[in-house]
Amino acid sequence: MVNSKQKGARFERTLAKLFREQGYEARRTQQYCGAVEDASDVVGLPYIHVEAKHYAKQAFSYDWMEQAKRDAKNNIPAVFHKTDNHEVLVTMTLNDWFTIYREFEAGMRIKELKS
Repeated sequence: MVNSKQKGARFERTLAKLFREQGYEARRTQQYCGAVEDASDVVGLPYIHVEAKHYAKQAFSYDWMEQAKRDAKNNIPAVFHKTDNHEVLVTMTLNDWFTIYREFEAGMRIKELKS
């Protein structure tokens, strides 16, 4: 159990670092020491609730998404997950994906108009 908690903590730190490399002020929340300011595992992506899961071999679990949905409040629930020796994947509902995609598409149209 301790090893899986350590693996989870490492993955949360890794995600925070990856988010910072993309220009976001991200960090782990304090829930790891009992003080819960936000139910996200990592904060710093505006409007996104981050649920982080790192397992040796287990595939995605719908329970993870249900947990993210319960904790997300007004944010978009997203599960950032990986297994050993694989890249990080992000899972979200199709409706939430379309919400984000529409914003991306609108930004691309604005960019095309400016060109």
